Amino acid sequence: MTNSGLGSLNPNQPKTAAMAERMAEVKGRSLWADARRRFLRNRAAMVSLVVLIAVLLFAFFGHYLTPWDNETIDWNVLGNVREKGAPSFATRHYFGFDDSGRDLYSRVVQGTQISLMVGVVGAAIAVLVGTVYGAIAGFVGGRVDSVMMRFVDLAMSIPYMFVLILLLVVFGRSVTMLFVGIGLTAWLDMSRIVRGQTLSIKNKEFIEAAEATGVPWFTIIRRHIVPNLLGVVVVYATLLVPNMILTESFISFLGLGVQEPLTSWGALISEGTRTMSYGTLWQLFFPLSFFVVSIFAFFFIGDGLRDALDPKDR
Repeated sequence: MTNSGLGSLNPNQPKTAAMAERMAEVKGRSLWADARRRFLRNRAAMVSLVVLIAVLLFAFFGHYLTPWDNETIDWNVLGNVREKGAPSFATRHYFGFDDSGRDLYSRVVQGTQISLMVGVVGAAIAVLVGTVYGAIAGFVGGRVDSVMMRFVDLAMSIPYMFVLILLLVVFGRSVTMLFVGIGLTAWLDMSRIVRGQTLSIKNKEFIEAAEATGVPWFTIIRRHIVPNLLGVVVVYATLLVPNMILTESFISFLGLGVQEPLTSWGALISEGTRTMSYGTLWQLFFPLSFFVVSIFAFFFIGDGLRDALDPKDR
């Protein structure tokens, strides 16, 4: 019997060929594909994402559902809001009136726009500045790290609310200045968190391999350090958003934030608490409901993203 005849009788040959075909059909999944798959399996995060999308749609398209604006005063209910200013679908005043006789639905729509923009834009500024600053300080180390972090310690010793109020007084009370002021005073904690995480991974084998091959330090930070910090950064960012909203509410209460006729959740809640004794609970209920629901939505989405982007789960 020849060798070719023996080879044709090998029982493992069909299995080996089939296995090779299956391996050729397998496509590798990227980090983002794995993260997306894990995030979609998180029910709480998906429900929160749907709720947050609904809030966003309400903020940017809700004014199309009502013929009333947020500035016009209905003189028929002014002074008698308790009896005539209750919510009514017949008159299309869905949330009733505020204490000044203005349509509360339109006010909540505008307040949702302002509050979400302040929270998201302010958190984005804080995350961007804090991540870059902390990653550079932690990775470079040495004297550079010491000088950068001493500056952070010095800046954190100054009350951030004082800095924010000073910026608004000097440069004017505008929504844009509110975005910048809140974001630039909130990056300090972010930089310390990112620096600590950078120190914990800068001595990993893949970082040392990149340094040994001559990869520039800024490329290492961009391609290796920052992607491994996404879980922490995203979670902290979702915590920053409601904190930004609360900060804006306090500033508006002092008269330095959102100015009339603009409004926000914080301003509406403040107005609602002052009218509780009159029995007009809807003035507090509607803005407070949007505020609480949105905070929980951001929290659950951040938790789901943390689980999806955690390097230990890859």
